[in-house]
Parts: sequence; structure tokens; C-alpha cells
Amino acid sequence: MGRIAHRAARWGGARLSRRFSRSIPILGAAIAAATVIATMRRKGVIGGAFDTGLNAIPGIGAAKNVLEVARGRDFFPDRITASAIEPQSPKAIHPAQ
Repeated sequence: MGRIAHRAARWGGARLSRRFSRSIPILGAAIAAATVIATMRRKGVIGGAFDTGLNAIPGIGAAKNVLEVARGRDFFPDRITASAIEPQSPKAIHPAQ
């Protein structure tokens, strides 16, 4: 490869990497915006908003996720739904019958 072609390739690569590094925060925010509804349904409005907001911040979201993996549980746990609670039998509710 000639000297001019080599310099042009390096310049193009540097420009592309700069453009990609600038778009990373925007991509993180776009992914967070796409998942905000599902997260709010699963964790509640306040918990889902905090969870999604922290995930949208590039460094903070990564640190939060690493800490959650290390702890083994979420900072903002899922809310308990009616389908998650096992129904009790009538004898367990009224054992005298």
C-alpha cells in the first residue's frame, strides 16, 4: 500500500472510531427508551424509571449492572404480581370445615 493510501486509511479509521465513540451514549439511550415501558410494567413506575434512567447513563449503568451481578439481585426488584402468588386451597383458608 502506498504512503498516501496508508495515511488515508488511517485517517478514515480514526474518523470512523471518533464517530462511533460519540454515538455510544446515544445508542445506550435509544436502547433504554425502547425498554422503558416493559421495565416500568415489571418493576413499577418509580422503580422502572430509576432502573432505566441509571441504565441510560453510560458509566453508571455499566457499574450498576456489574454490582447487581455481584450481589445476585436487582437494586430495584420486580414487583409481586397476582400471577406470581400461588392460590391457596379453601381448606388451607378455613381448616375447620
